[in-house]
Amino acid sequence: MMGIAKYIDHTLLKPDAKREDIDKLIEECKKYKFYGCCVNPYWVKYVSDLLADEPTFVCSVVGFPLGASKTQIKVEEAVRAVEDGAEEIDMVMNIGAFKDKDYKYVEKEIKEIKKEVEDKILKVIIETPLLASEEIKVAAKLCINAGADFVKTCTGFGKRGVTEEDVKLIREAIGMRGKIKASGGIRTFEFAKKLIELGAERLGTSAGVQIVEQEK
Repeated sequence: MMGIAKYIDHTLLKPDAKREDIDKLIEECKKYKFYGCCVNPYWVKYVSDLLADEPTFVCSVVGFPLGASKTQIKVEEAVRAVEDGAEEIDMVMNIGAFKDKDYKYVEKEIKEIKKEVEDKILKVIIETPLLASEEIKVAAKLCINAGADFVKTCTGFGKRGVTEEDVKLIREAIGMRGKIKASGGIRTFEFAKKLIELGAERLGTSAGVQIVEQEK
């Protein structure tokens, strides 16, 4: 394992995050050279301005954390985030529509957002804690069929974080047609390493510094 920082989207999505917390996140990204820095839409412009000369990509969330906004709202949110400097978008799938088996709606929504963000990376959060094993596989396939670049496991706001089984199921479902971002409750280097070995190409975590220090 060489340099786990390059797999990590260093993340701060707490609703009460203040400027000083965001400044700390930015400094950590500069120091450790994380792959990405993931923040709520309000902070995207600020963060992208301060990371303009750094290798770290800025990522923002859409329809977060419930996924239940109308499609037009999610599209607008994604477009604004890109205008503010986001290179990557992590959107939450409409979980209720998916549970209703309204797959056409879910797929159409993902397609519309991908069309608007064009060459920017689109990751779709399927919220694995709320899905049965078979649903995880169906959702993962649906995301990739709709043009998503990554299937992402969790928001981190659910009843549990990512599990090894989540990553295995997604990889089984999509093969090598798309990438996986594992997120939610990743706090140790050992767990992070295991998820990468199982097929995760990216990790979303607020414990990036701790994980990199453990690797050392």
